[in-house]
Amino acid sequence: MIKKNWLAFSLAFVLPILVVFWWWGGFNSATVTPGVSGNYHYVYIEHIGNFGKIPDVQQKVSDALRAQGIMPGNAITILYDDPRITKKREQRARVGYLLPAGVSVKPPLQVDDMPPRPVFSAHVQASMLLAPSMAYQALHDYLKPSGQDIRMPSVEVYVAGDAINKMGTLTVEIPR
Repeated sequence: MIKKNWLAFSLAFVLPILVVFWWWGGFNSATVTPGVSGNYHYVYIEHIGNFGKIPDVQQKVSDALRAQGIMPGNAITILYDDPRITKKREQRARVGYLLPAGVSVKPPLQVDDMPPRPVFSAHVQASMLLAPSMAYQALHDYLKPSGQDIRMPSVEVYVAGDAINKMGTLTVEIPR
């Protein structure tokens, strides 16, 4: 009787959770590589406050771009403060999208460029719900043996999946 109940419980609750976790990329691992990255042209809105509000700001930027007849590119977020040590109300970020050079936008949107620079990059294919923690943990684990830690600002670029059953890829870059 106990085995039958346990099996039914597993099939009804645990198995679906594991399938969703797998589908979202929860079992994928992040890879970290040193290199040079950048030369980004991006549109953004400054955000000061809880990093948990970044998806709302991202949507605001997307809506403003579409209202101007511009299709958003890949999402980019530049985090200036370490959320482990910065109070939520003081956290600073630029939230926006990559754009081709020469595209002009109207306020409240701003445009900037990020030149190439030496970075450690973590890449992971997973849902945006899981990918950031996986990428930052991989960076932490990569740097720890050399006595280093994650440095800010970090740059997050998310390339959305090209199909409903394919998760996107998050790249997190930190200064070397």
